[in-house]
Amino acid sequence: MEIVGKIIAALPEISGVSASSGKAWKKREYVLETMETYPKKVFFNFWGERADQYPLNVGEVVRLSFDINSREYNGRWYVDISGWKAEPADAAQAGVPPTPPVAQSFGPAPQMPGGYSAPAAAPAPPAVDLAPSPTDDLPF
Repeated sequence: MEIVGKIIAALPEISGVSASSGKAWKKREYVLETMETYPKKVFFNFWGERADQYPLNVGEVVRLSFDINSREYNGRWYVDISGWKAEPADAAQAGVPPTPPVAQSFGPAPQMPGGYSAPAAAPAPPAVDLAPSPTDDLPF
């Protein structure tokens, strides 16, 4: 899958040693914000050598290729977005709408053709008597 957006957070690198295999591991986590009408924030990470291969900086606009993984642990499900490639994206590719064209001025409207008449004046509203009548039993 792919998404385009601006990096708004670059978290510190996390590293450790696997308890089962004894191998060292590391990951970098980022937050990307899409550039749509209603922007969405996407938290993702790069594991292992990809953490060094794709160093991203806050403010960069990138096209991120990623996989979504889900796993169950103690009856709860967790979702992980793992990036596998990031490349610069220019504004045209980023889904930014182009600048709208400037509206043209056409001048005053032309006169109506001879077959049409001007609209009639609106009738006067009927007179309303606001004084209570003796038969009115409503309290308001």
